Amino acid sequence: MSNTFVSDDNETIRKSVGTPAVFAEVYDRHAPAVFRYAIGRVGHSHADDIMSETFLVAFNRRASFDLSVVDARPWLFGIATTLIRKHARVEARAWKGLVADGAAAVPFDAIAAVGTRIDAEIAVKEIAAALRKMPARDRDALLLYAWSDLDYAGVAEALGIPMGTVRSRLNRARHTLRRASHRASRPEQEVDHGRTDVVAETA
Repeated sequence: MSNTFVSDDNETIRKSVGTPAVFAEVYDRHAPAVFRYAIGRVGHSHADDIMSETFLVAFNRRASFDLSVVDARPWLFGIATTLIRKHARVEARAWKGLVADGAAAVPFDAIAAVGTRIDAEIAVKEIAAALRKMPARDRDALLLYAWSDLDYAGVAEALGIPMGTVRSRLNRARHTLRRASHRASRPEQEVDHGRTDVVAETA
C-alpha cells in the first residue's frame, strides 16, 4: 500500500490548529478516497454529503488528532463509517438497488465466475442481500478493508478495535459472502412438492 503524501498528515493537521486554511491540504489529499468509499456504501446521490460531513467533523476535531499518527486516513475513514451508520437505511437501499452493472462495487470476486447476465444478476443480488443483512460491525470492517486501501492495522485504528478483532470480523464477513456466492452459483436445485432441496453431492 502506498503512502505518497506531499507531507505527513500529522504535521499538516498540527499547523492547521493555528492556521485553519492549512487543513485544506488534508481535504485535497484524501477527499477523493473518502468519496469513493462513500459511493460504495451509500450510492452517488449521498456520497457527497458523507464526504463533506466527514471533513467538517474532522476539521472541528483537528485539535484532538493524535499527532503521533502520520497517516490521517484511518481517522477520516473512521469518521465516515460512523456517519454512514447514521444513514443505515440509505445504505440498505443502495445495496437493495444493486444490479449486475454495479457488480464491481461488491468486494468479492465470485461474480466474475458466472457466465451470463442473468446469472450475474442473481449473484449480485445474493451478495448484496448478504451484505445488507450482515452485522454492521462485520460489514464496516469488510468494506473499510476492501475500499479504503487500509491494511488490518488501519482498519483497527479506524474502528477503534484490536487487530485481532478486525481479523475475526473479516473472516466472518468473507464466510458470509462465500455462502451467498455458493447459493447463487448452484443450479443443481430441484423443486419437490413446493419445497426446494439442494441435490446431495457425491464424494
